[in-house]
Amino acid sequence: MKIVYVLPGPISRNEQGRLEMERRLEILRSYAAPGTQVDIVDVDEGPASIESLYEEYLSIPSTVNLMLEMEEQGYDAAILGCYGDPGLDAIREVTEKMVVVGPGEAGVLAAAMSGYRFSIITVTNSIVNPLYHLVEKAGVGKKLASVRAIETPVLELANDRAKTTQKLVEEGKKAIIEDRADTLVLGCMSMGFLNVAEEMSKELGVPVINPGKISLKMAEAMVGAGVCHSKLAYLTPPKLSSRTVNSSKELLVKKDKIVK
Repeated sequence: MKIVYVLPGPISRNEQGRLEMERRLEILRSYAAPGTQVDIVDVDEGPASIESLYEEYLSIPSTVNLMLEMEEQGYDAAILGCYGDPGLDAIREVTEKMVVVGPGEAGVLAAAMSGYRFSIITVTNSIVNPLYHLVEKAGVGKKLASVRAIETPVLELANDRAKTTQKLVEEGKKAIIEDRADTLVLGCMSMGFLNVAEEMSKELGVPVINPGKISLKMAEAMVGAGVCHSKLAYLTPPKLSSRTVNSSKELLVKKDKIVK
């Protein structure tokens, strides 16, 4: 099977970003089962990082169009490369046969299967409220103990891995002791790619869900089981289904310029 990881930000815009994409691809491929092809792509335009709903929304149009390209190229599944799942419903509306996995949704569903109460450890307070909404939307709100933030921006997480890991462990302990969580979820893809989940789990004694790894395995499982999203749930936009327009890009219109 063929799976593609789609980044909703133009991470490859510089050499450092291109190297990071290669590193993430290597990690994703290490998760994959034999026979699974994994690739990685990023959008041409979008936010440098996503730490707010506004930045999530900014990323959606370019990401949707890139997802459509990936389906046309024959990928069996795509992973939306942001924990907040920006545009997940929209992508499922315009795609037909390609499995589309949102790491946020996949992560909290896995956490709900792993225990009675889970907490999400994320980057900054600016994304805490949206994650509460994500959990409710996924249907597992009754199992959410808390959403905690280490107050470290996405682009700074890898600057000092040891310090970031320490912060994650500290918030994880608080979630377990104060919020009575029995399972933790890393609420940021960049956290997942630090490969700290196993270390945290060993130190804290509870399951720690890595959103990157769980998304890849979820994609493999759904493709292997022959299951895709329901088109009765994610209806194709009427203008597309009726052929009023021929592509998703044609759904966006502009005002005519008035020449004075």
